[in-house]
Amino acid sequence: MVRQKPIRKSFRISIPSDPRNIHLAEEFLARVNRAAHFDEIEYHKILVALTEAVNNAILHGNQSDASKNVHVMLELSPRRCIVRVRDNGKGFDISAVPSPIHDERLFKETGRGIFLMRVLADDVSFSHIKSGFEVRLAFRRRRKFRAQWSK
Repeated sequence: MVRQKPIRKSFRISIPSDPRNIHLAEEFLARVNRAAHFDEIEYHKILVALTEAVNNAILHGNQSDASKNVHVMLELSPRRCIVRVRDNGKGFDISAVPSPIHDERLFKETGRGIFLMRVLADDVSFSHIKSGFEVRLAFRRRRKFRAQWSK
C-alpha cells in the first residue's frame, strides 16, 4: 500500500507595520477559515494568538515603521495549523520577558501577549532569522476537522 502525503494548504499575507493594520490579520484568518473550517474554539485560539504575535511584531519588532512589513505564513494540514509571524527586528531574549501574572505586573495594561500565545497555542517558539525575528505558533487540529478534511 502506498502512503499518501497529507494534504497541506498554505496562506500568506504581508502587513505594513502600522498598529492600525491589526485588523488585516483578523481578516486574513477569516479568509483562511473558509478553507480550514475551524470550529469556534480553534478559531478564537488562533485569532488571539495571531493578533498578539502580529501586534508585537509591528510595535516591538518593526517599531511601527510602516515602510516595513510583518509577514504571516499559515500552513494547514489535517492534524496541525502552523502560523509563522516574521518581522525585521533584532528580536529579544525570551527568558528576560517578565511574567504578567506576578503581583507587581498583574494590573498593568500591557505585557500579556507572549503569555497568551503560550496558553492558547500547543507550541510556541521564537527564532532569530536572517532578516529579523520569527514567532512560530503550532495548534493541533481537533478531530471534527480531520473528518471534514478527508471528504
